Formats: sequence, C-alpha cells, structure tokens
Amino acid sequence: MIIANFIFNQPWWFFATLPALALLFLAGKRGLNNYITYSSLSSLASLGKVARKKALGVHTTFLFLALLFGIVALARPQLQKTFVTEVSSGIDIVIALDLSYSMIIEDFYPEDDRSRRPIMRLDAAKGVLDTFIDERPNDRMGIVAFSGRPYNLSPVTQDHTWLHQRLKAVRSGDIKEQGTAIGSAIAASSSRLTDRKAKSKIVILITDGANNTGNLDPVEAAKLSSELGIKIYTIAIGTEEGRVPRSIQSFPKQEFDIPTLKEIASLTGGEFFRARSISDLKDTFQSINRLEKSESETIKNTVAKELFRWFAGVAVLFSLLSLFYRSFNPHTTS
Repeated sequence: MIIANFIFNQPWWFFATLPALALLFLAGKRGLNNYITYSSLSSLASLGKVARKKALGVHTTFLFLALLFGIVALARPQLQKTFVTEVSSGIDIVIALDLSYSMIIEDFYPEDDRSRRPIMRLDAAKGVLDTFIDERPNDRMGIVAFSGRPYNLSPVTQDHTWLHQRLKAVRSGDIKEQGTAIGSAIAASSSRLTDRKAKSKIVILITDGANNTGNLDPVEAAKLSSELGIKIYTIAIGTEEGRVPRSIQSFPKQEFDIPTLKEIASLTGGEFFRARSISDLKDTFQSINRLEKSESETIKNTVAKELFRWFAGVAVLFSLLSLFYRSFNPHTTS
C-alpha cells in the first residue's frame, strides 16, 4: 500500500510571512502628497494635477510574491510517499475436507434452530470455514478435498478471495472415486506444507467417516506428518443419528472412527474435536484460532521528493518581473 502526503519539513519559516503581510498591507496605502511652495501658482497651471504616489507599486507586489514563494521554498515542501508492507510470520494451513456421500446428510440446523430446515454437513462446514478464512488474514491457506482419493482444490495461498470461490464451488460427488481415504488425504495435505518456511504448519482434517480406502494408513500418515513438524487438528462432523439416503446406500450406517482421529491429533501435537452442531463447529474453529495465533509486522519505508526548487524558481521569476517592470517604468506612479 502507498500513502502519499504533502508536508513542510521546516514549517517554522512561515513566521517570516508576518513582515511580508505587513508589506502587503502597505501596498494598498497612498503615499504623502507631493508639494512645493511657490509665490505664484500661475506657472504651474499648465501642469495639471499632481499625482499622489502609492507607497508600494506593481513592482513591489512582484517583490512580495517573490518573498512569499521564497519563504515557502525555505519551509521545504515535500511530497512524501510511504510504502507500507505487512510482513506476515503467520501460519500455513491446509484444510482437508471430506467430500464423501455421507457429507450430504442433512443433520445440521441453521443457528441450531430445529424449527428450520436442516442443511447438509458439507454446507455447514463450508459456512464455518468461510468465517475461519476471514478471521485469519495473515495466514496462507490451501484446501485438499478428498473422498476415495485426495484432490488439490487450492494451493497454499494468501489470496483469500480465491479460497472463498473454490470453497463455494465444491460439491459432494466432485471426486468420482468414492470412499473415505483419510490416510491419503493427510499425506496429500502434508505434502503441500513440506517445503514451506512458516512459523507453524497445520492440517485441519474434517471428516464424518472412517478410513475405508486408499493405500496409506491414517496413523502412519500422521507419524510422517509429525516428523515434518506438521500438526493435525481432527474434526469429526455429524450426529450419530444421521444416515445417508437408501438411494445411495442400501443399508446406511454411521462410520465414525473417533479413536483413530484422536490418535492422529495426539501423534502430531494437535487436538481432536467433535462437532454435532453448527455451534460445535464454530467453537471448534474458535479454539483453533486461540491455539494457533499468527503474527504480522508492518514495515514502513518513506521516500520524500523535495519540491522547494519549484517554489524557489517561482520566487526568482517574480523577482525578475519586478526588476523588469521597474526598469521599463522608472517614473510609474503605481
């Protein structure tokens, strides 16, 4: 961000305008009557009226303006441009979001009001994630969606507008391979953070199921992440009563694997959270906000452009005009 300001570096020179203003006041006054005593006025009859000269004339007005612009030049007018840069020592975060079909279960109520129509688990998670992204402006974030395999929905970025757009567009079923590959999701999320130099690197895993596909065991993936200095916060989302429609699963059942999610969090220094409502989800992300605080430093560089030359030039110009006027009008009366 660039901030431009016009300032005077030595403003005390403006006190010199007081005598200059007094000079300007005198410029409007008329001088004394010019007269000579004669024994007879007949010899002056042909001369007409005698002019009364002003104390100051046009050339002196030029001198006044020259003085005024000279004083402004001495006050050192400057155009300052301040370049403000925010250096963030924030946190790199990857959100691993479950897109399996069970995430379409409608067991979350807006504002936890059960008189209202319930919404899908995925939509509840997306709504709270939107707020979480806005609350962490100094952090770089990425999103990995997963079901039967992980999919890089967004690279780690500080462009939060882009994150909102990608999150809004994602739907359950976007990934053809169905299932819940938690181990693969952890590995994919951690790989996005491996080479990054951040104060802290974390993965937030949001799922409503148990690992039932993929080539990597979730606990083994967590151990590898821990070796890379990556913490994993796990969130089990959904109620125990929620079930997918029979059109998707003939014998619907709930597949929470809370012990594994707790172990993943414990191995990596993170925490496990259980979210059965939107209030639980909000509390979960508020807790993560408190646990993972980012820092930012504002660096300001100011560049000053001196403008006194322009004012000094105008002062010289008015001085020359006064000189020329006086030279070509030596007997002027005003």
